[in-house]
Amino acid sequence: MGNSLIILVTLADPMLHSPMYFFLRNLSFLEIGFNLVIVPKMLGTLLAQNTTISFPGCAIQMYFFFFFGVAECFLLAIMAYDRYVAICNPLHYPVIMNQRTRAKLAVASWFPGFPVATVQTTWLFSFPFCGTNKVNHFFCDSPPVLRLVCADTARFEVYAIVGTILVIMIPCLLVLCSYSRIAAAIFKIPSAKGKHKAFSTCSSHLLVVSLFYVSSSLTYFRPKSNNSPESKKLLSLFYTVVTPMLNPIIYSLRNNEVKNALSRTFRKALGLRNYIL
Repeated sequence: MGNSLIILVTLADPMLHSPMYFFLRNLSFLEIGFNLVIVPKMLGTLLAQNTTISFPGCAIQMYFFFFFGVAECFLLAIMAYDRYVAICNPLHYPVIMNQRTRAKLAVASWFPGFPVATVQTTWLFSFPFCGTNKVNHFFCDSPPVLRLVCADTARFEVYAIVGTILVIMIPCLLVLCSYSRIAAAIFKIPSAKGKHKAFSTCSSHLLVVSLFYVSSSLTYFRPKSNNSPESKKLLSLFYTVVTPMLNPIIYSLRNNEVKNALSRTFRKALGLRNYIL
């Protein structure tokens, strides 16, 4: 509901038709996808005790989980680049981040999810499975499913680590590079008020990036490690459920433009309701 509300408000309010909120709408849409892939089955397991999932259902869940996860990694890096352009090149920002450019960047963030999800899911589910068929997790993720394979998975694990480096670490490095340039630009601002205003536009995104990258990196750098399954469940819960739930709160409570837009939207809705009555 929170992510849906952000999408509706940023579309309805003309004041929020900037590139920053265009990318925020994309992020909210990705978070909704994450929720639809993970949360319904998780709630069915916890509340209705429906602890079974079909073999194709498990593969489909894993495919879309990887697709949305990879897309979010790259989108967060693009959002950091957007903040870099806005703060370090404010006069050229409307020209650099024009409508065509931001559409291309959005497509570029979504596209890598298709090949990564296809290769990872197809390869993993082509292995033979034997013994127990119990996935010790609240969704079909790669590490717990990999434990059920009764074949040599060394090549797949190498691929998984390389894929993690490419998908998580490269966008993360791009984020760090963007924010290092942003920090240098902010320190050059003479007034404390100007520094605070510049930093406030980045703080929400920086908090979301930290929550997402740290928890996902700790989970996927060692796909078949002997770490506690419970600790991996907790980390997975963070970036699949907690972070998507917190994002609307982070972006609305720490952003005056979003709060003002929400107020204007509710006033318009209330005025329209009173007019109809």
